[in-house]
Amino acid sequence: MEKIIESLSPIELKIVPYLNRPLNEIIEKSGLDKVSVLRALKFLENKELLKIKKEKKEIVDLATNGIYYLKNHLPERNLLALVSENNIIPLEEAKLKAKLSDNEFKVSLGVLKRKALIEIKNGKIFLTASKQEISKKTLEEQFLESLPLSIESLKEEEKYALDSLKSRKEVIEIKEEISYSFELTENGKKIVGKQIKLDLIEEITPEIIKNYSRNQKFRHYDLKAQVPKIFGGKRHFVNQSILRGKRIWLDMGFTEMSGNMVQTSFWNFDALFTAQDHPVRELHDTFFIKKIQGKLPNKELVEKVKRAHESGLDSSKGWGYKWNEEEAKKVVLRTHTTCLSAQKLFSLKKDEIPGKFFAIGKNFRNETVDWSHGFEFNQTEGIVIDPNANFRHLIGYLKEFAEKMGYKKLRIQPAYFPYTEPSLEGAVWNEEKQTWMEVLAAGIFRPEVTIPLLGTALPVLAWGPGFDRLMMEAHGIKDLRELYKNNIKILKEKSVLI
Repeated sequence: MEKIIESLSPIELKIVPYLNRPLNEIIEKSGLDKVSVLRALKFLENKELLKIKKEKKEIVDLATNGIYYLKNHLPERNLLALVSENNIIPLEEAKLKAKLSDNEFKVSLGVLKRKALIEIKNGKIFLTASKQEISKKTLEEQFLESLPLSIESLKEEEKYALDSLKSRKEVIEIKEEISYSFELTENGKKIVGKQIKLDLIEEITPEIIKNYSRNQKFRHYDLKAQVPKIFGGKRHFVNQSILRGKRIWLDMGFTEMSGNMVQTSFWNFDALFTAQDHPVRELHDTFFIKKIQGKLPNKELVEKVKRAHESGLDSSKGWGYKWNEEEAKKVVLRTHTTCLSAQKLFSLKKDEIPGKFFAIGKNFRNETVDWSHGFEFNQTEGIVIDPNANFRHLIGYLKEFAEKMGYKKLRIQPAYFPYTEPSLEGAVWNEEKQTWMEVLAAGIFRPEVTIPLLGTALPVLAWGPGFDRLMMEAHGIKDLRELYKNNIKILKEKSVLI
């Protein structure tokens, strides 16, 4: 027992007198923070003086939107207040005045209809609620005000509110909370409550070496005891993956190309033979920059692109519509890095053909966020300009890159894209979800793309894998959203890619 006492560290000695108290009192009485107290308890457990008990609980708490709604009311409350002022109001007017997003407006209509507070007829909202019903707080509102709560303690009406709010984006979150307690062993009971003072040497210094006396004692150290992990500085794992991707392309003989994230519709769509009435050019797919008009390149290129769209080039019939120059001037956040390929083809010099080029960069699309989609994402772009290039070469490049990124299973199937023919889609196997995950869009650029940009219908292999999806396998990530959560604990534990 004496050896055990002589092995106690300074933080252990501080909590020993209070081991007969709850954890929060130990923290208060010892003057140590929670982390230090838990560390001291762990040291004491290693010495078999106590046994730590860890209990996990699921806690429901407010997420980002939940905090906002708690302060500014749920969307359905704001819509109900607006309707109650008018009794009858057209749908479009209600949406405009309530200042709700499309999703919030639809959800609010559904909630209020389910609660029989409104009716919708002939494109108008009719109030059916009484003044008492309007003033009464809903179960969802009461639930938000009561958070955080343990899931185990929820009443039936609170469970209903939880289910109602679960489907909404970032309103509530369920997180794990860990609580600690401990039980003293027989040896632990012998020292509990004692004020132990030891005059032991904790560390060796030059002064101790010079003046050491045989009467002085060193504290006993357990060389097998666990010590805190040391996490050295390193790049964010997303940046590590990007550098790894660049290295793969460079090793395969490609040259990097770069460009702006903000592009004109001309380079993002028109130069790539994407018709101006294509759905991808609508607000629900693309982020447009308001009140800014871009500049078009030289007139000769613009005229060739216009002709490709209206009447076609090299036996093509084009899209058969009147091409609008103003539409091409609209400024967008680039939806793909393929716009960089178009710009590279236009700027190519004769001595750069044949040539191989790549890019890895961020793109933006108006997507619904889920485990495999994000509204911003990285894409890796590649083009090969070679008179002898063919479709088999294209598949070879894609297989080689996917394999180097850690994917052994690659599925290739036919596809359609406005600017390539033939075209393909490539999917890799996601073991966790037991499903094929689409990551590749590729093909050979059509003459309507290459003739305006290169001056000739030269074969150009082109592809644009979703790079964020590819890096999921390299880091064992199950959900695309985990890439940018920046949880410090997870970032520390991520391995360094070689």
